[in-house]
Amino acid sequence: MSEAVTTPAHAAEHAHPGPMEYIKVAVFLAVVTGIEVGVYYMKGLKGILAPLLILMSALKFAMVGLYFMHLKFDTHLFRRLFILGIILALTVYAVALVTLLNYH
Repeated sequence: MSEAVTTPAHAAEHAHPGPMEYIKVAVFLAVVTGIEVGVYYMKGLKGILAPLLILMSALKFAMVGLYFMHLKFDTHLFRRLFILGIILALTVYAVALVTLLNYH
């Protein structure tokens, strides 16, 4: 009598990753965190320490956003909003850093 209608929303859905994919992402995040800790203690990298740590934290932010917040599987609008958010946060951080450095 009544047939199930498939909507375009169902057709456009992507299969979410299984538990093993999340474990891989978690291991990747742990490795990047370990690298961050190691970079902090390297004396030769003091001149580029802040940019390195910011780059690695942006990488971790992207991985968390893409996999654990499922942005990889949502529309591109959500991904763009998060990218805009990280750019805004980095800009505010850079302005605050420059202001504090020029304060002395």
